[in-house]
Amino acid sequence: MFSAQIYSARRAELRARIGGGLVLLPGNLPSPNNYPNNAYYFRQDSSFLYFFGLNAPALVGLLDTDSGDDMLFGDDFTVDDIIWTGPQPSLSELGAQVGVAHTYPLAELEQRLRKAVALGRRIHFLPPYRGETRLQLSGLLGIAPALLHDYKSVDLMFAVAEMREVKSPEEIEALERAFRIGYDMHTLAMRMCRPGVVERQIAGAIEGVAKSAGLGVSFPSIVSQHGETLHNLRSDGVLEAGRLLLCDAGGEGLDNYCSDHTRTYPVSGRFTPIQREIYQIVLEAHDHVAAIVHAGMMYSDIHRAAYLKLAEGLAGIGLLKGSAEDAVAAGAMTLFMPHGLGHGLGLDVHDCEAMGERSFDFASIAGRAAASGTCIYRAAWKLRPGSVMTDEPGLYFIPALIDKCRTERLYRGIVDYGMLESLRNFGGVRIEDDLLVTNGGCRFIGDRRIPVTVDELEEIVGSR
Repeated sequence: MFSAQIYSARRAELRARIGGGLVLLPGNLPSPNNYPNNAYYFRQDSSFLYFFGLNAPALVGLLDTDSGDDMLFGDDFTVDDIIWTGPQPSLSELGAQVGVAHTYPLAELEQRLRKAVALGRRIHFLPPYRGETRLQLSGLLGIAPALLHDYKSVDLMFAVAEMREVKSPEEIEALERAFRIGYDMHTLAMRMCRPGVVERQIAGAIEGVAKSAGLGVSFPSIVSQHGETLHNLRSDGVLEAGRLLLCDAGGEGLDNYCSDHTRTYPVSGRFTPIQREIYQIVLEAHDHVAAIVHAGMMYSDIHRAAYLKLAEGLAGIGLLKGSAEDAVAAGAMTLFMPHGLGHGLGLDVHDCEAMGERSFDFASIAGRAAASGTCIYRAAWKLRPGSVMTDEPGLYFIPALIDKCRTERLYRGIVDYGMLESLRNFGGVRIEDDLLVTNGGCRFIGDRRIPVTVDELEEIVGSR
């Protein structure tokens, strides 16, 4: 948790940006796993955390942009609760921790909102992404759950995204702490990697690191020899000599900021010649991105630069024919890297994605999104000092996608399908680090690099 002054300043800035009405920021509610008292691990809503900093369930923040009042709604624990939880701070004590003087029982919130609506005041809220929050907002505002997205506040969405886009010095320090958790996770995975180990053993071990040093993993870890499956969460394979292991994992620090890194390395501890060639192509693209990123650059241009670098490498080993420009223009690189180069990072491992382009159709607000230029709409994302993005190029050999493109006669004269056939069982390579955009360019987050060169990986993989 940061200082009360930081949260108060954020709320004041948000009120000024919105300029009228009430801003409703519900925190998350507990979410049952398989019965009500056995809940999923609690994770607070990131925007609520950003403005109120309280990692406790069933709280709601309300900002009055006209009076300047910040309010916190919730219920104090009863003796029956305390029997199970132990003594807990009161709502007023929680409010004092983050500079909120006005605290009220949760039951008063609906009445206050209904009065505001009757007076013609606008209620600003972000698009909900959890079922419990949908039902809560529906009850508070009298809007059917299916219609809540129609009433979301676009003004609030972009105000929050623009504020969260630029990381403060305190946030950067928090990201550095999350990096150290990720570093320990990945280096442990490398040391554990050897034939006969079950992928799940590595996934479980690095999750233990994340829980012992922070709040747990920042997303479900991907630990798989099938790196060609982009989000492979099965982790049930037994490591085999000659295969590559892809580990995409990150930790969430005690202040909820996240890390996200990927490394790919040989199970046997030594790359084969073709594995080394493919790996070097991805590493060169990854490092090229880190060398060119600067404030004012469009994400789409960075993505294209990575594609060009990958295409140059594939042409160099004969998988592509002709120029890299022609291959990229023809769309051939989507056969080898069918995902975006990176994403925002901060309180969310995909920062602000709860209100981003994958949450709903941005077509009707594309112009507003382009003017805002934040990570919630990557087609128009314009990096600025303080932006954080992942740099994660990859090359994947996906049999189903290879067959589809070959059957449809796509990229004829560009892709050497004969050579590609010999790589059907290759898997995939992805290399990922987190970049902070600065006034002079960018830098990797972290005080050191997670082992990444061929020599570094061959030295550590399988070591005791």
